[in-house]
Amino acid sequence: MTTPGLEILDYSFTGTRPAGSFMPVLVGVVGSGNLEVLLEPAAGSDCRIHIETSARGFGAIWSAVVSDFHQRHQLAGVWLSIHDMGATPAVVSLRLDQAAQELQP
Repeated sequence: MTTPGLEILDYSFTGTRPAGSFMPVLVGVVGSGNLEVLLEPAAGSDCRIHIETSARGFGAIWSAVVSDFHQRHQLAGVWLSIHDMGATPAVVSLRLDQAAQELQP
């Protein structure tokens, strides 16, 4: 389903670091220049990322940011939902790292 005014982007990576069982993690807030990241457990060995953003036309930048995140964390068995209101790549990386940090023992 397409939401008017939003660009929808989906990415999937094969992870090597199973996240295991955990309670959903929410970081950030949807607001001007910010975003929220919801990290949930998922079946399988993929790291799936679903993005809904108000900033249309930045697919190449999103691809670079989420690829960098996956290279650093290699999470497996997770689903990340991102709701963005124009966050910069640095803020996106920060929020993704905050969510991944919640999985640390």
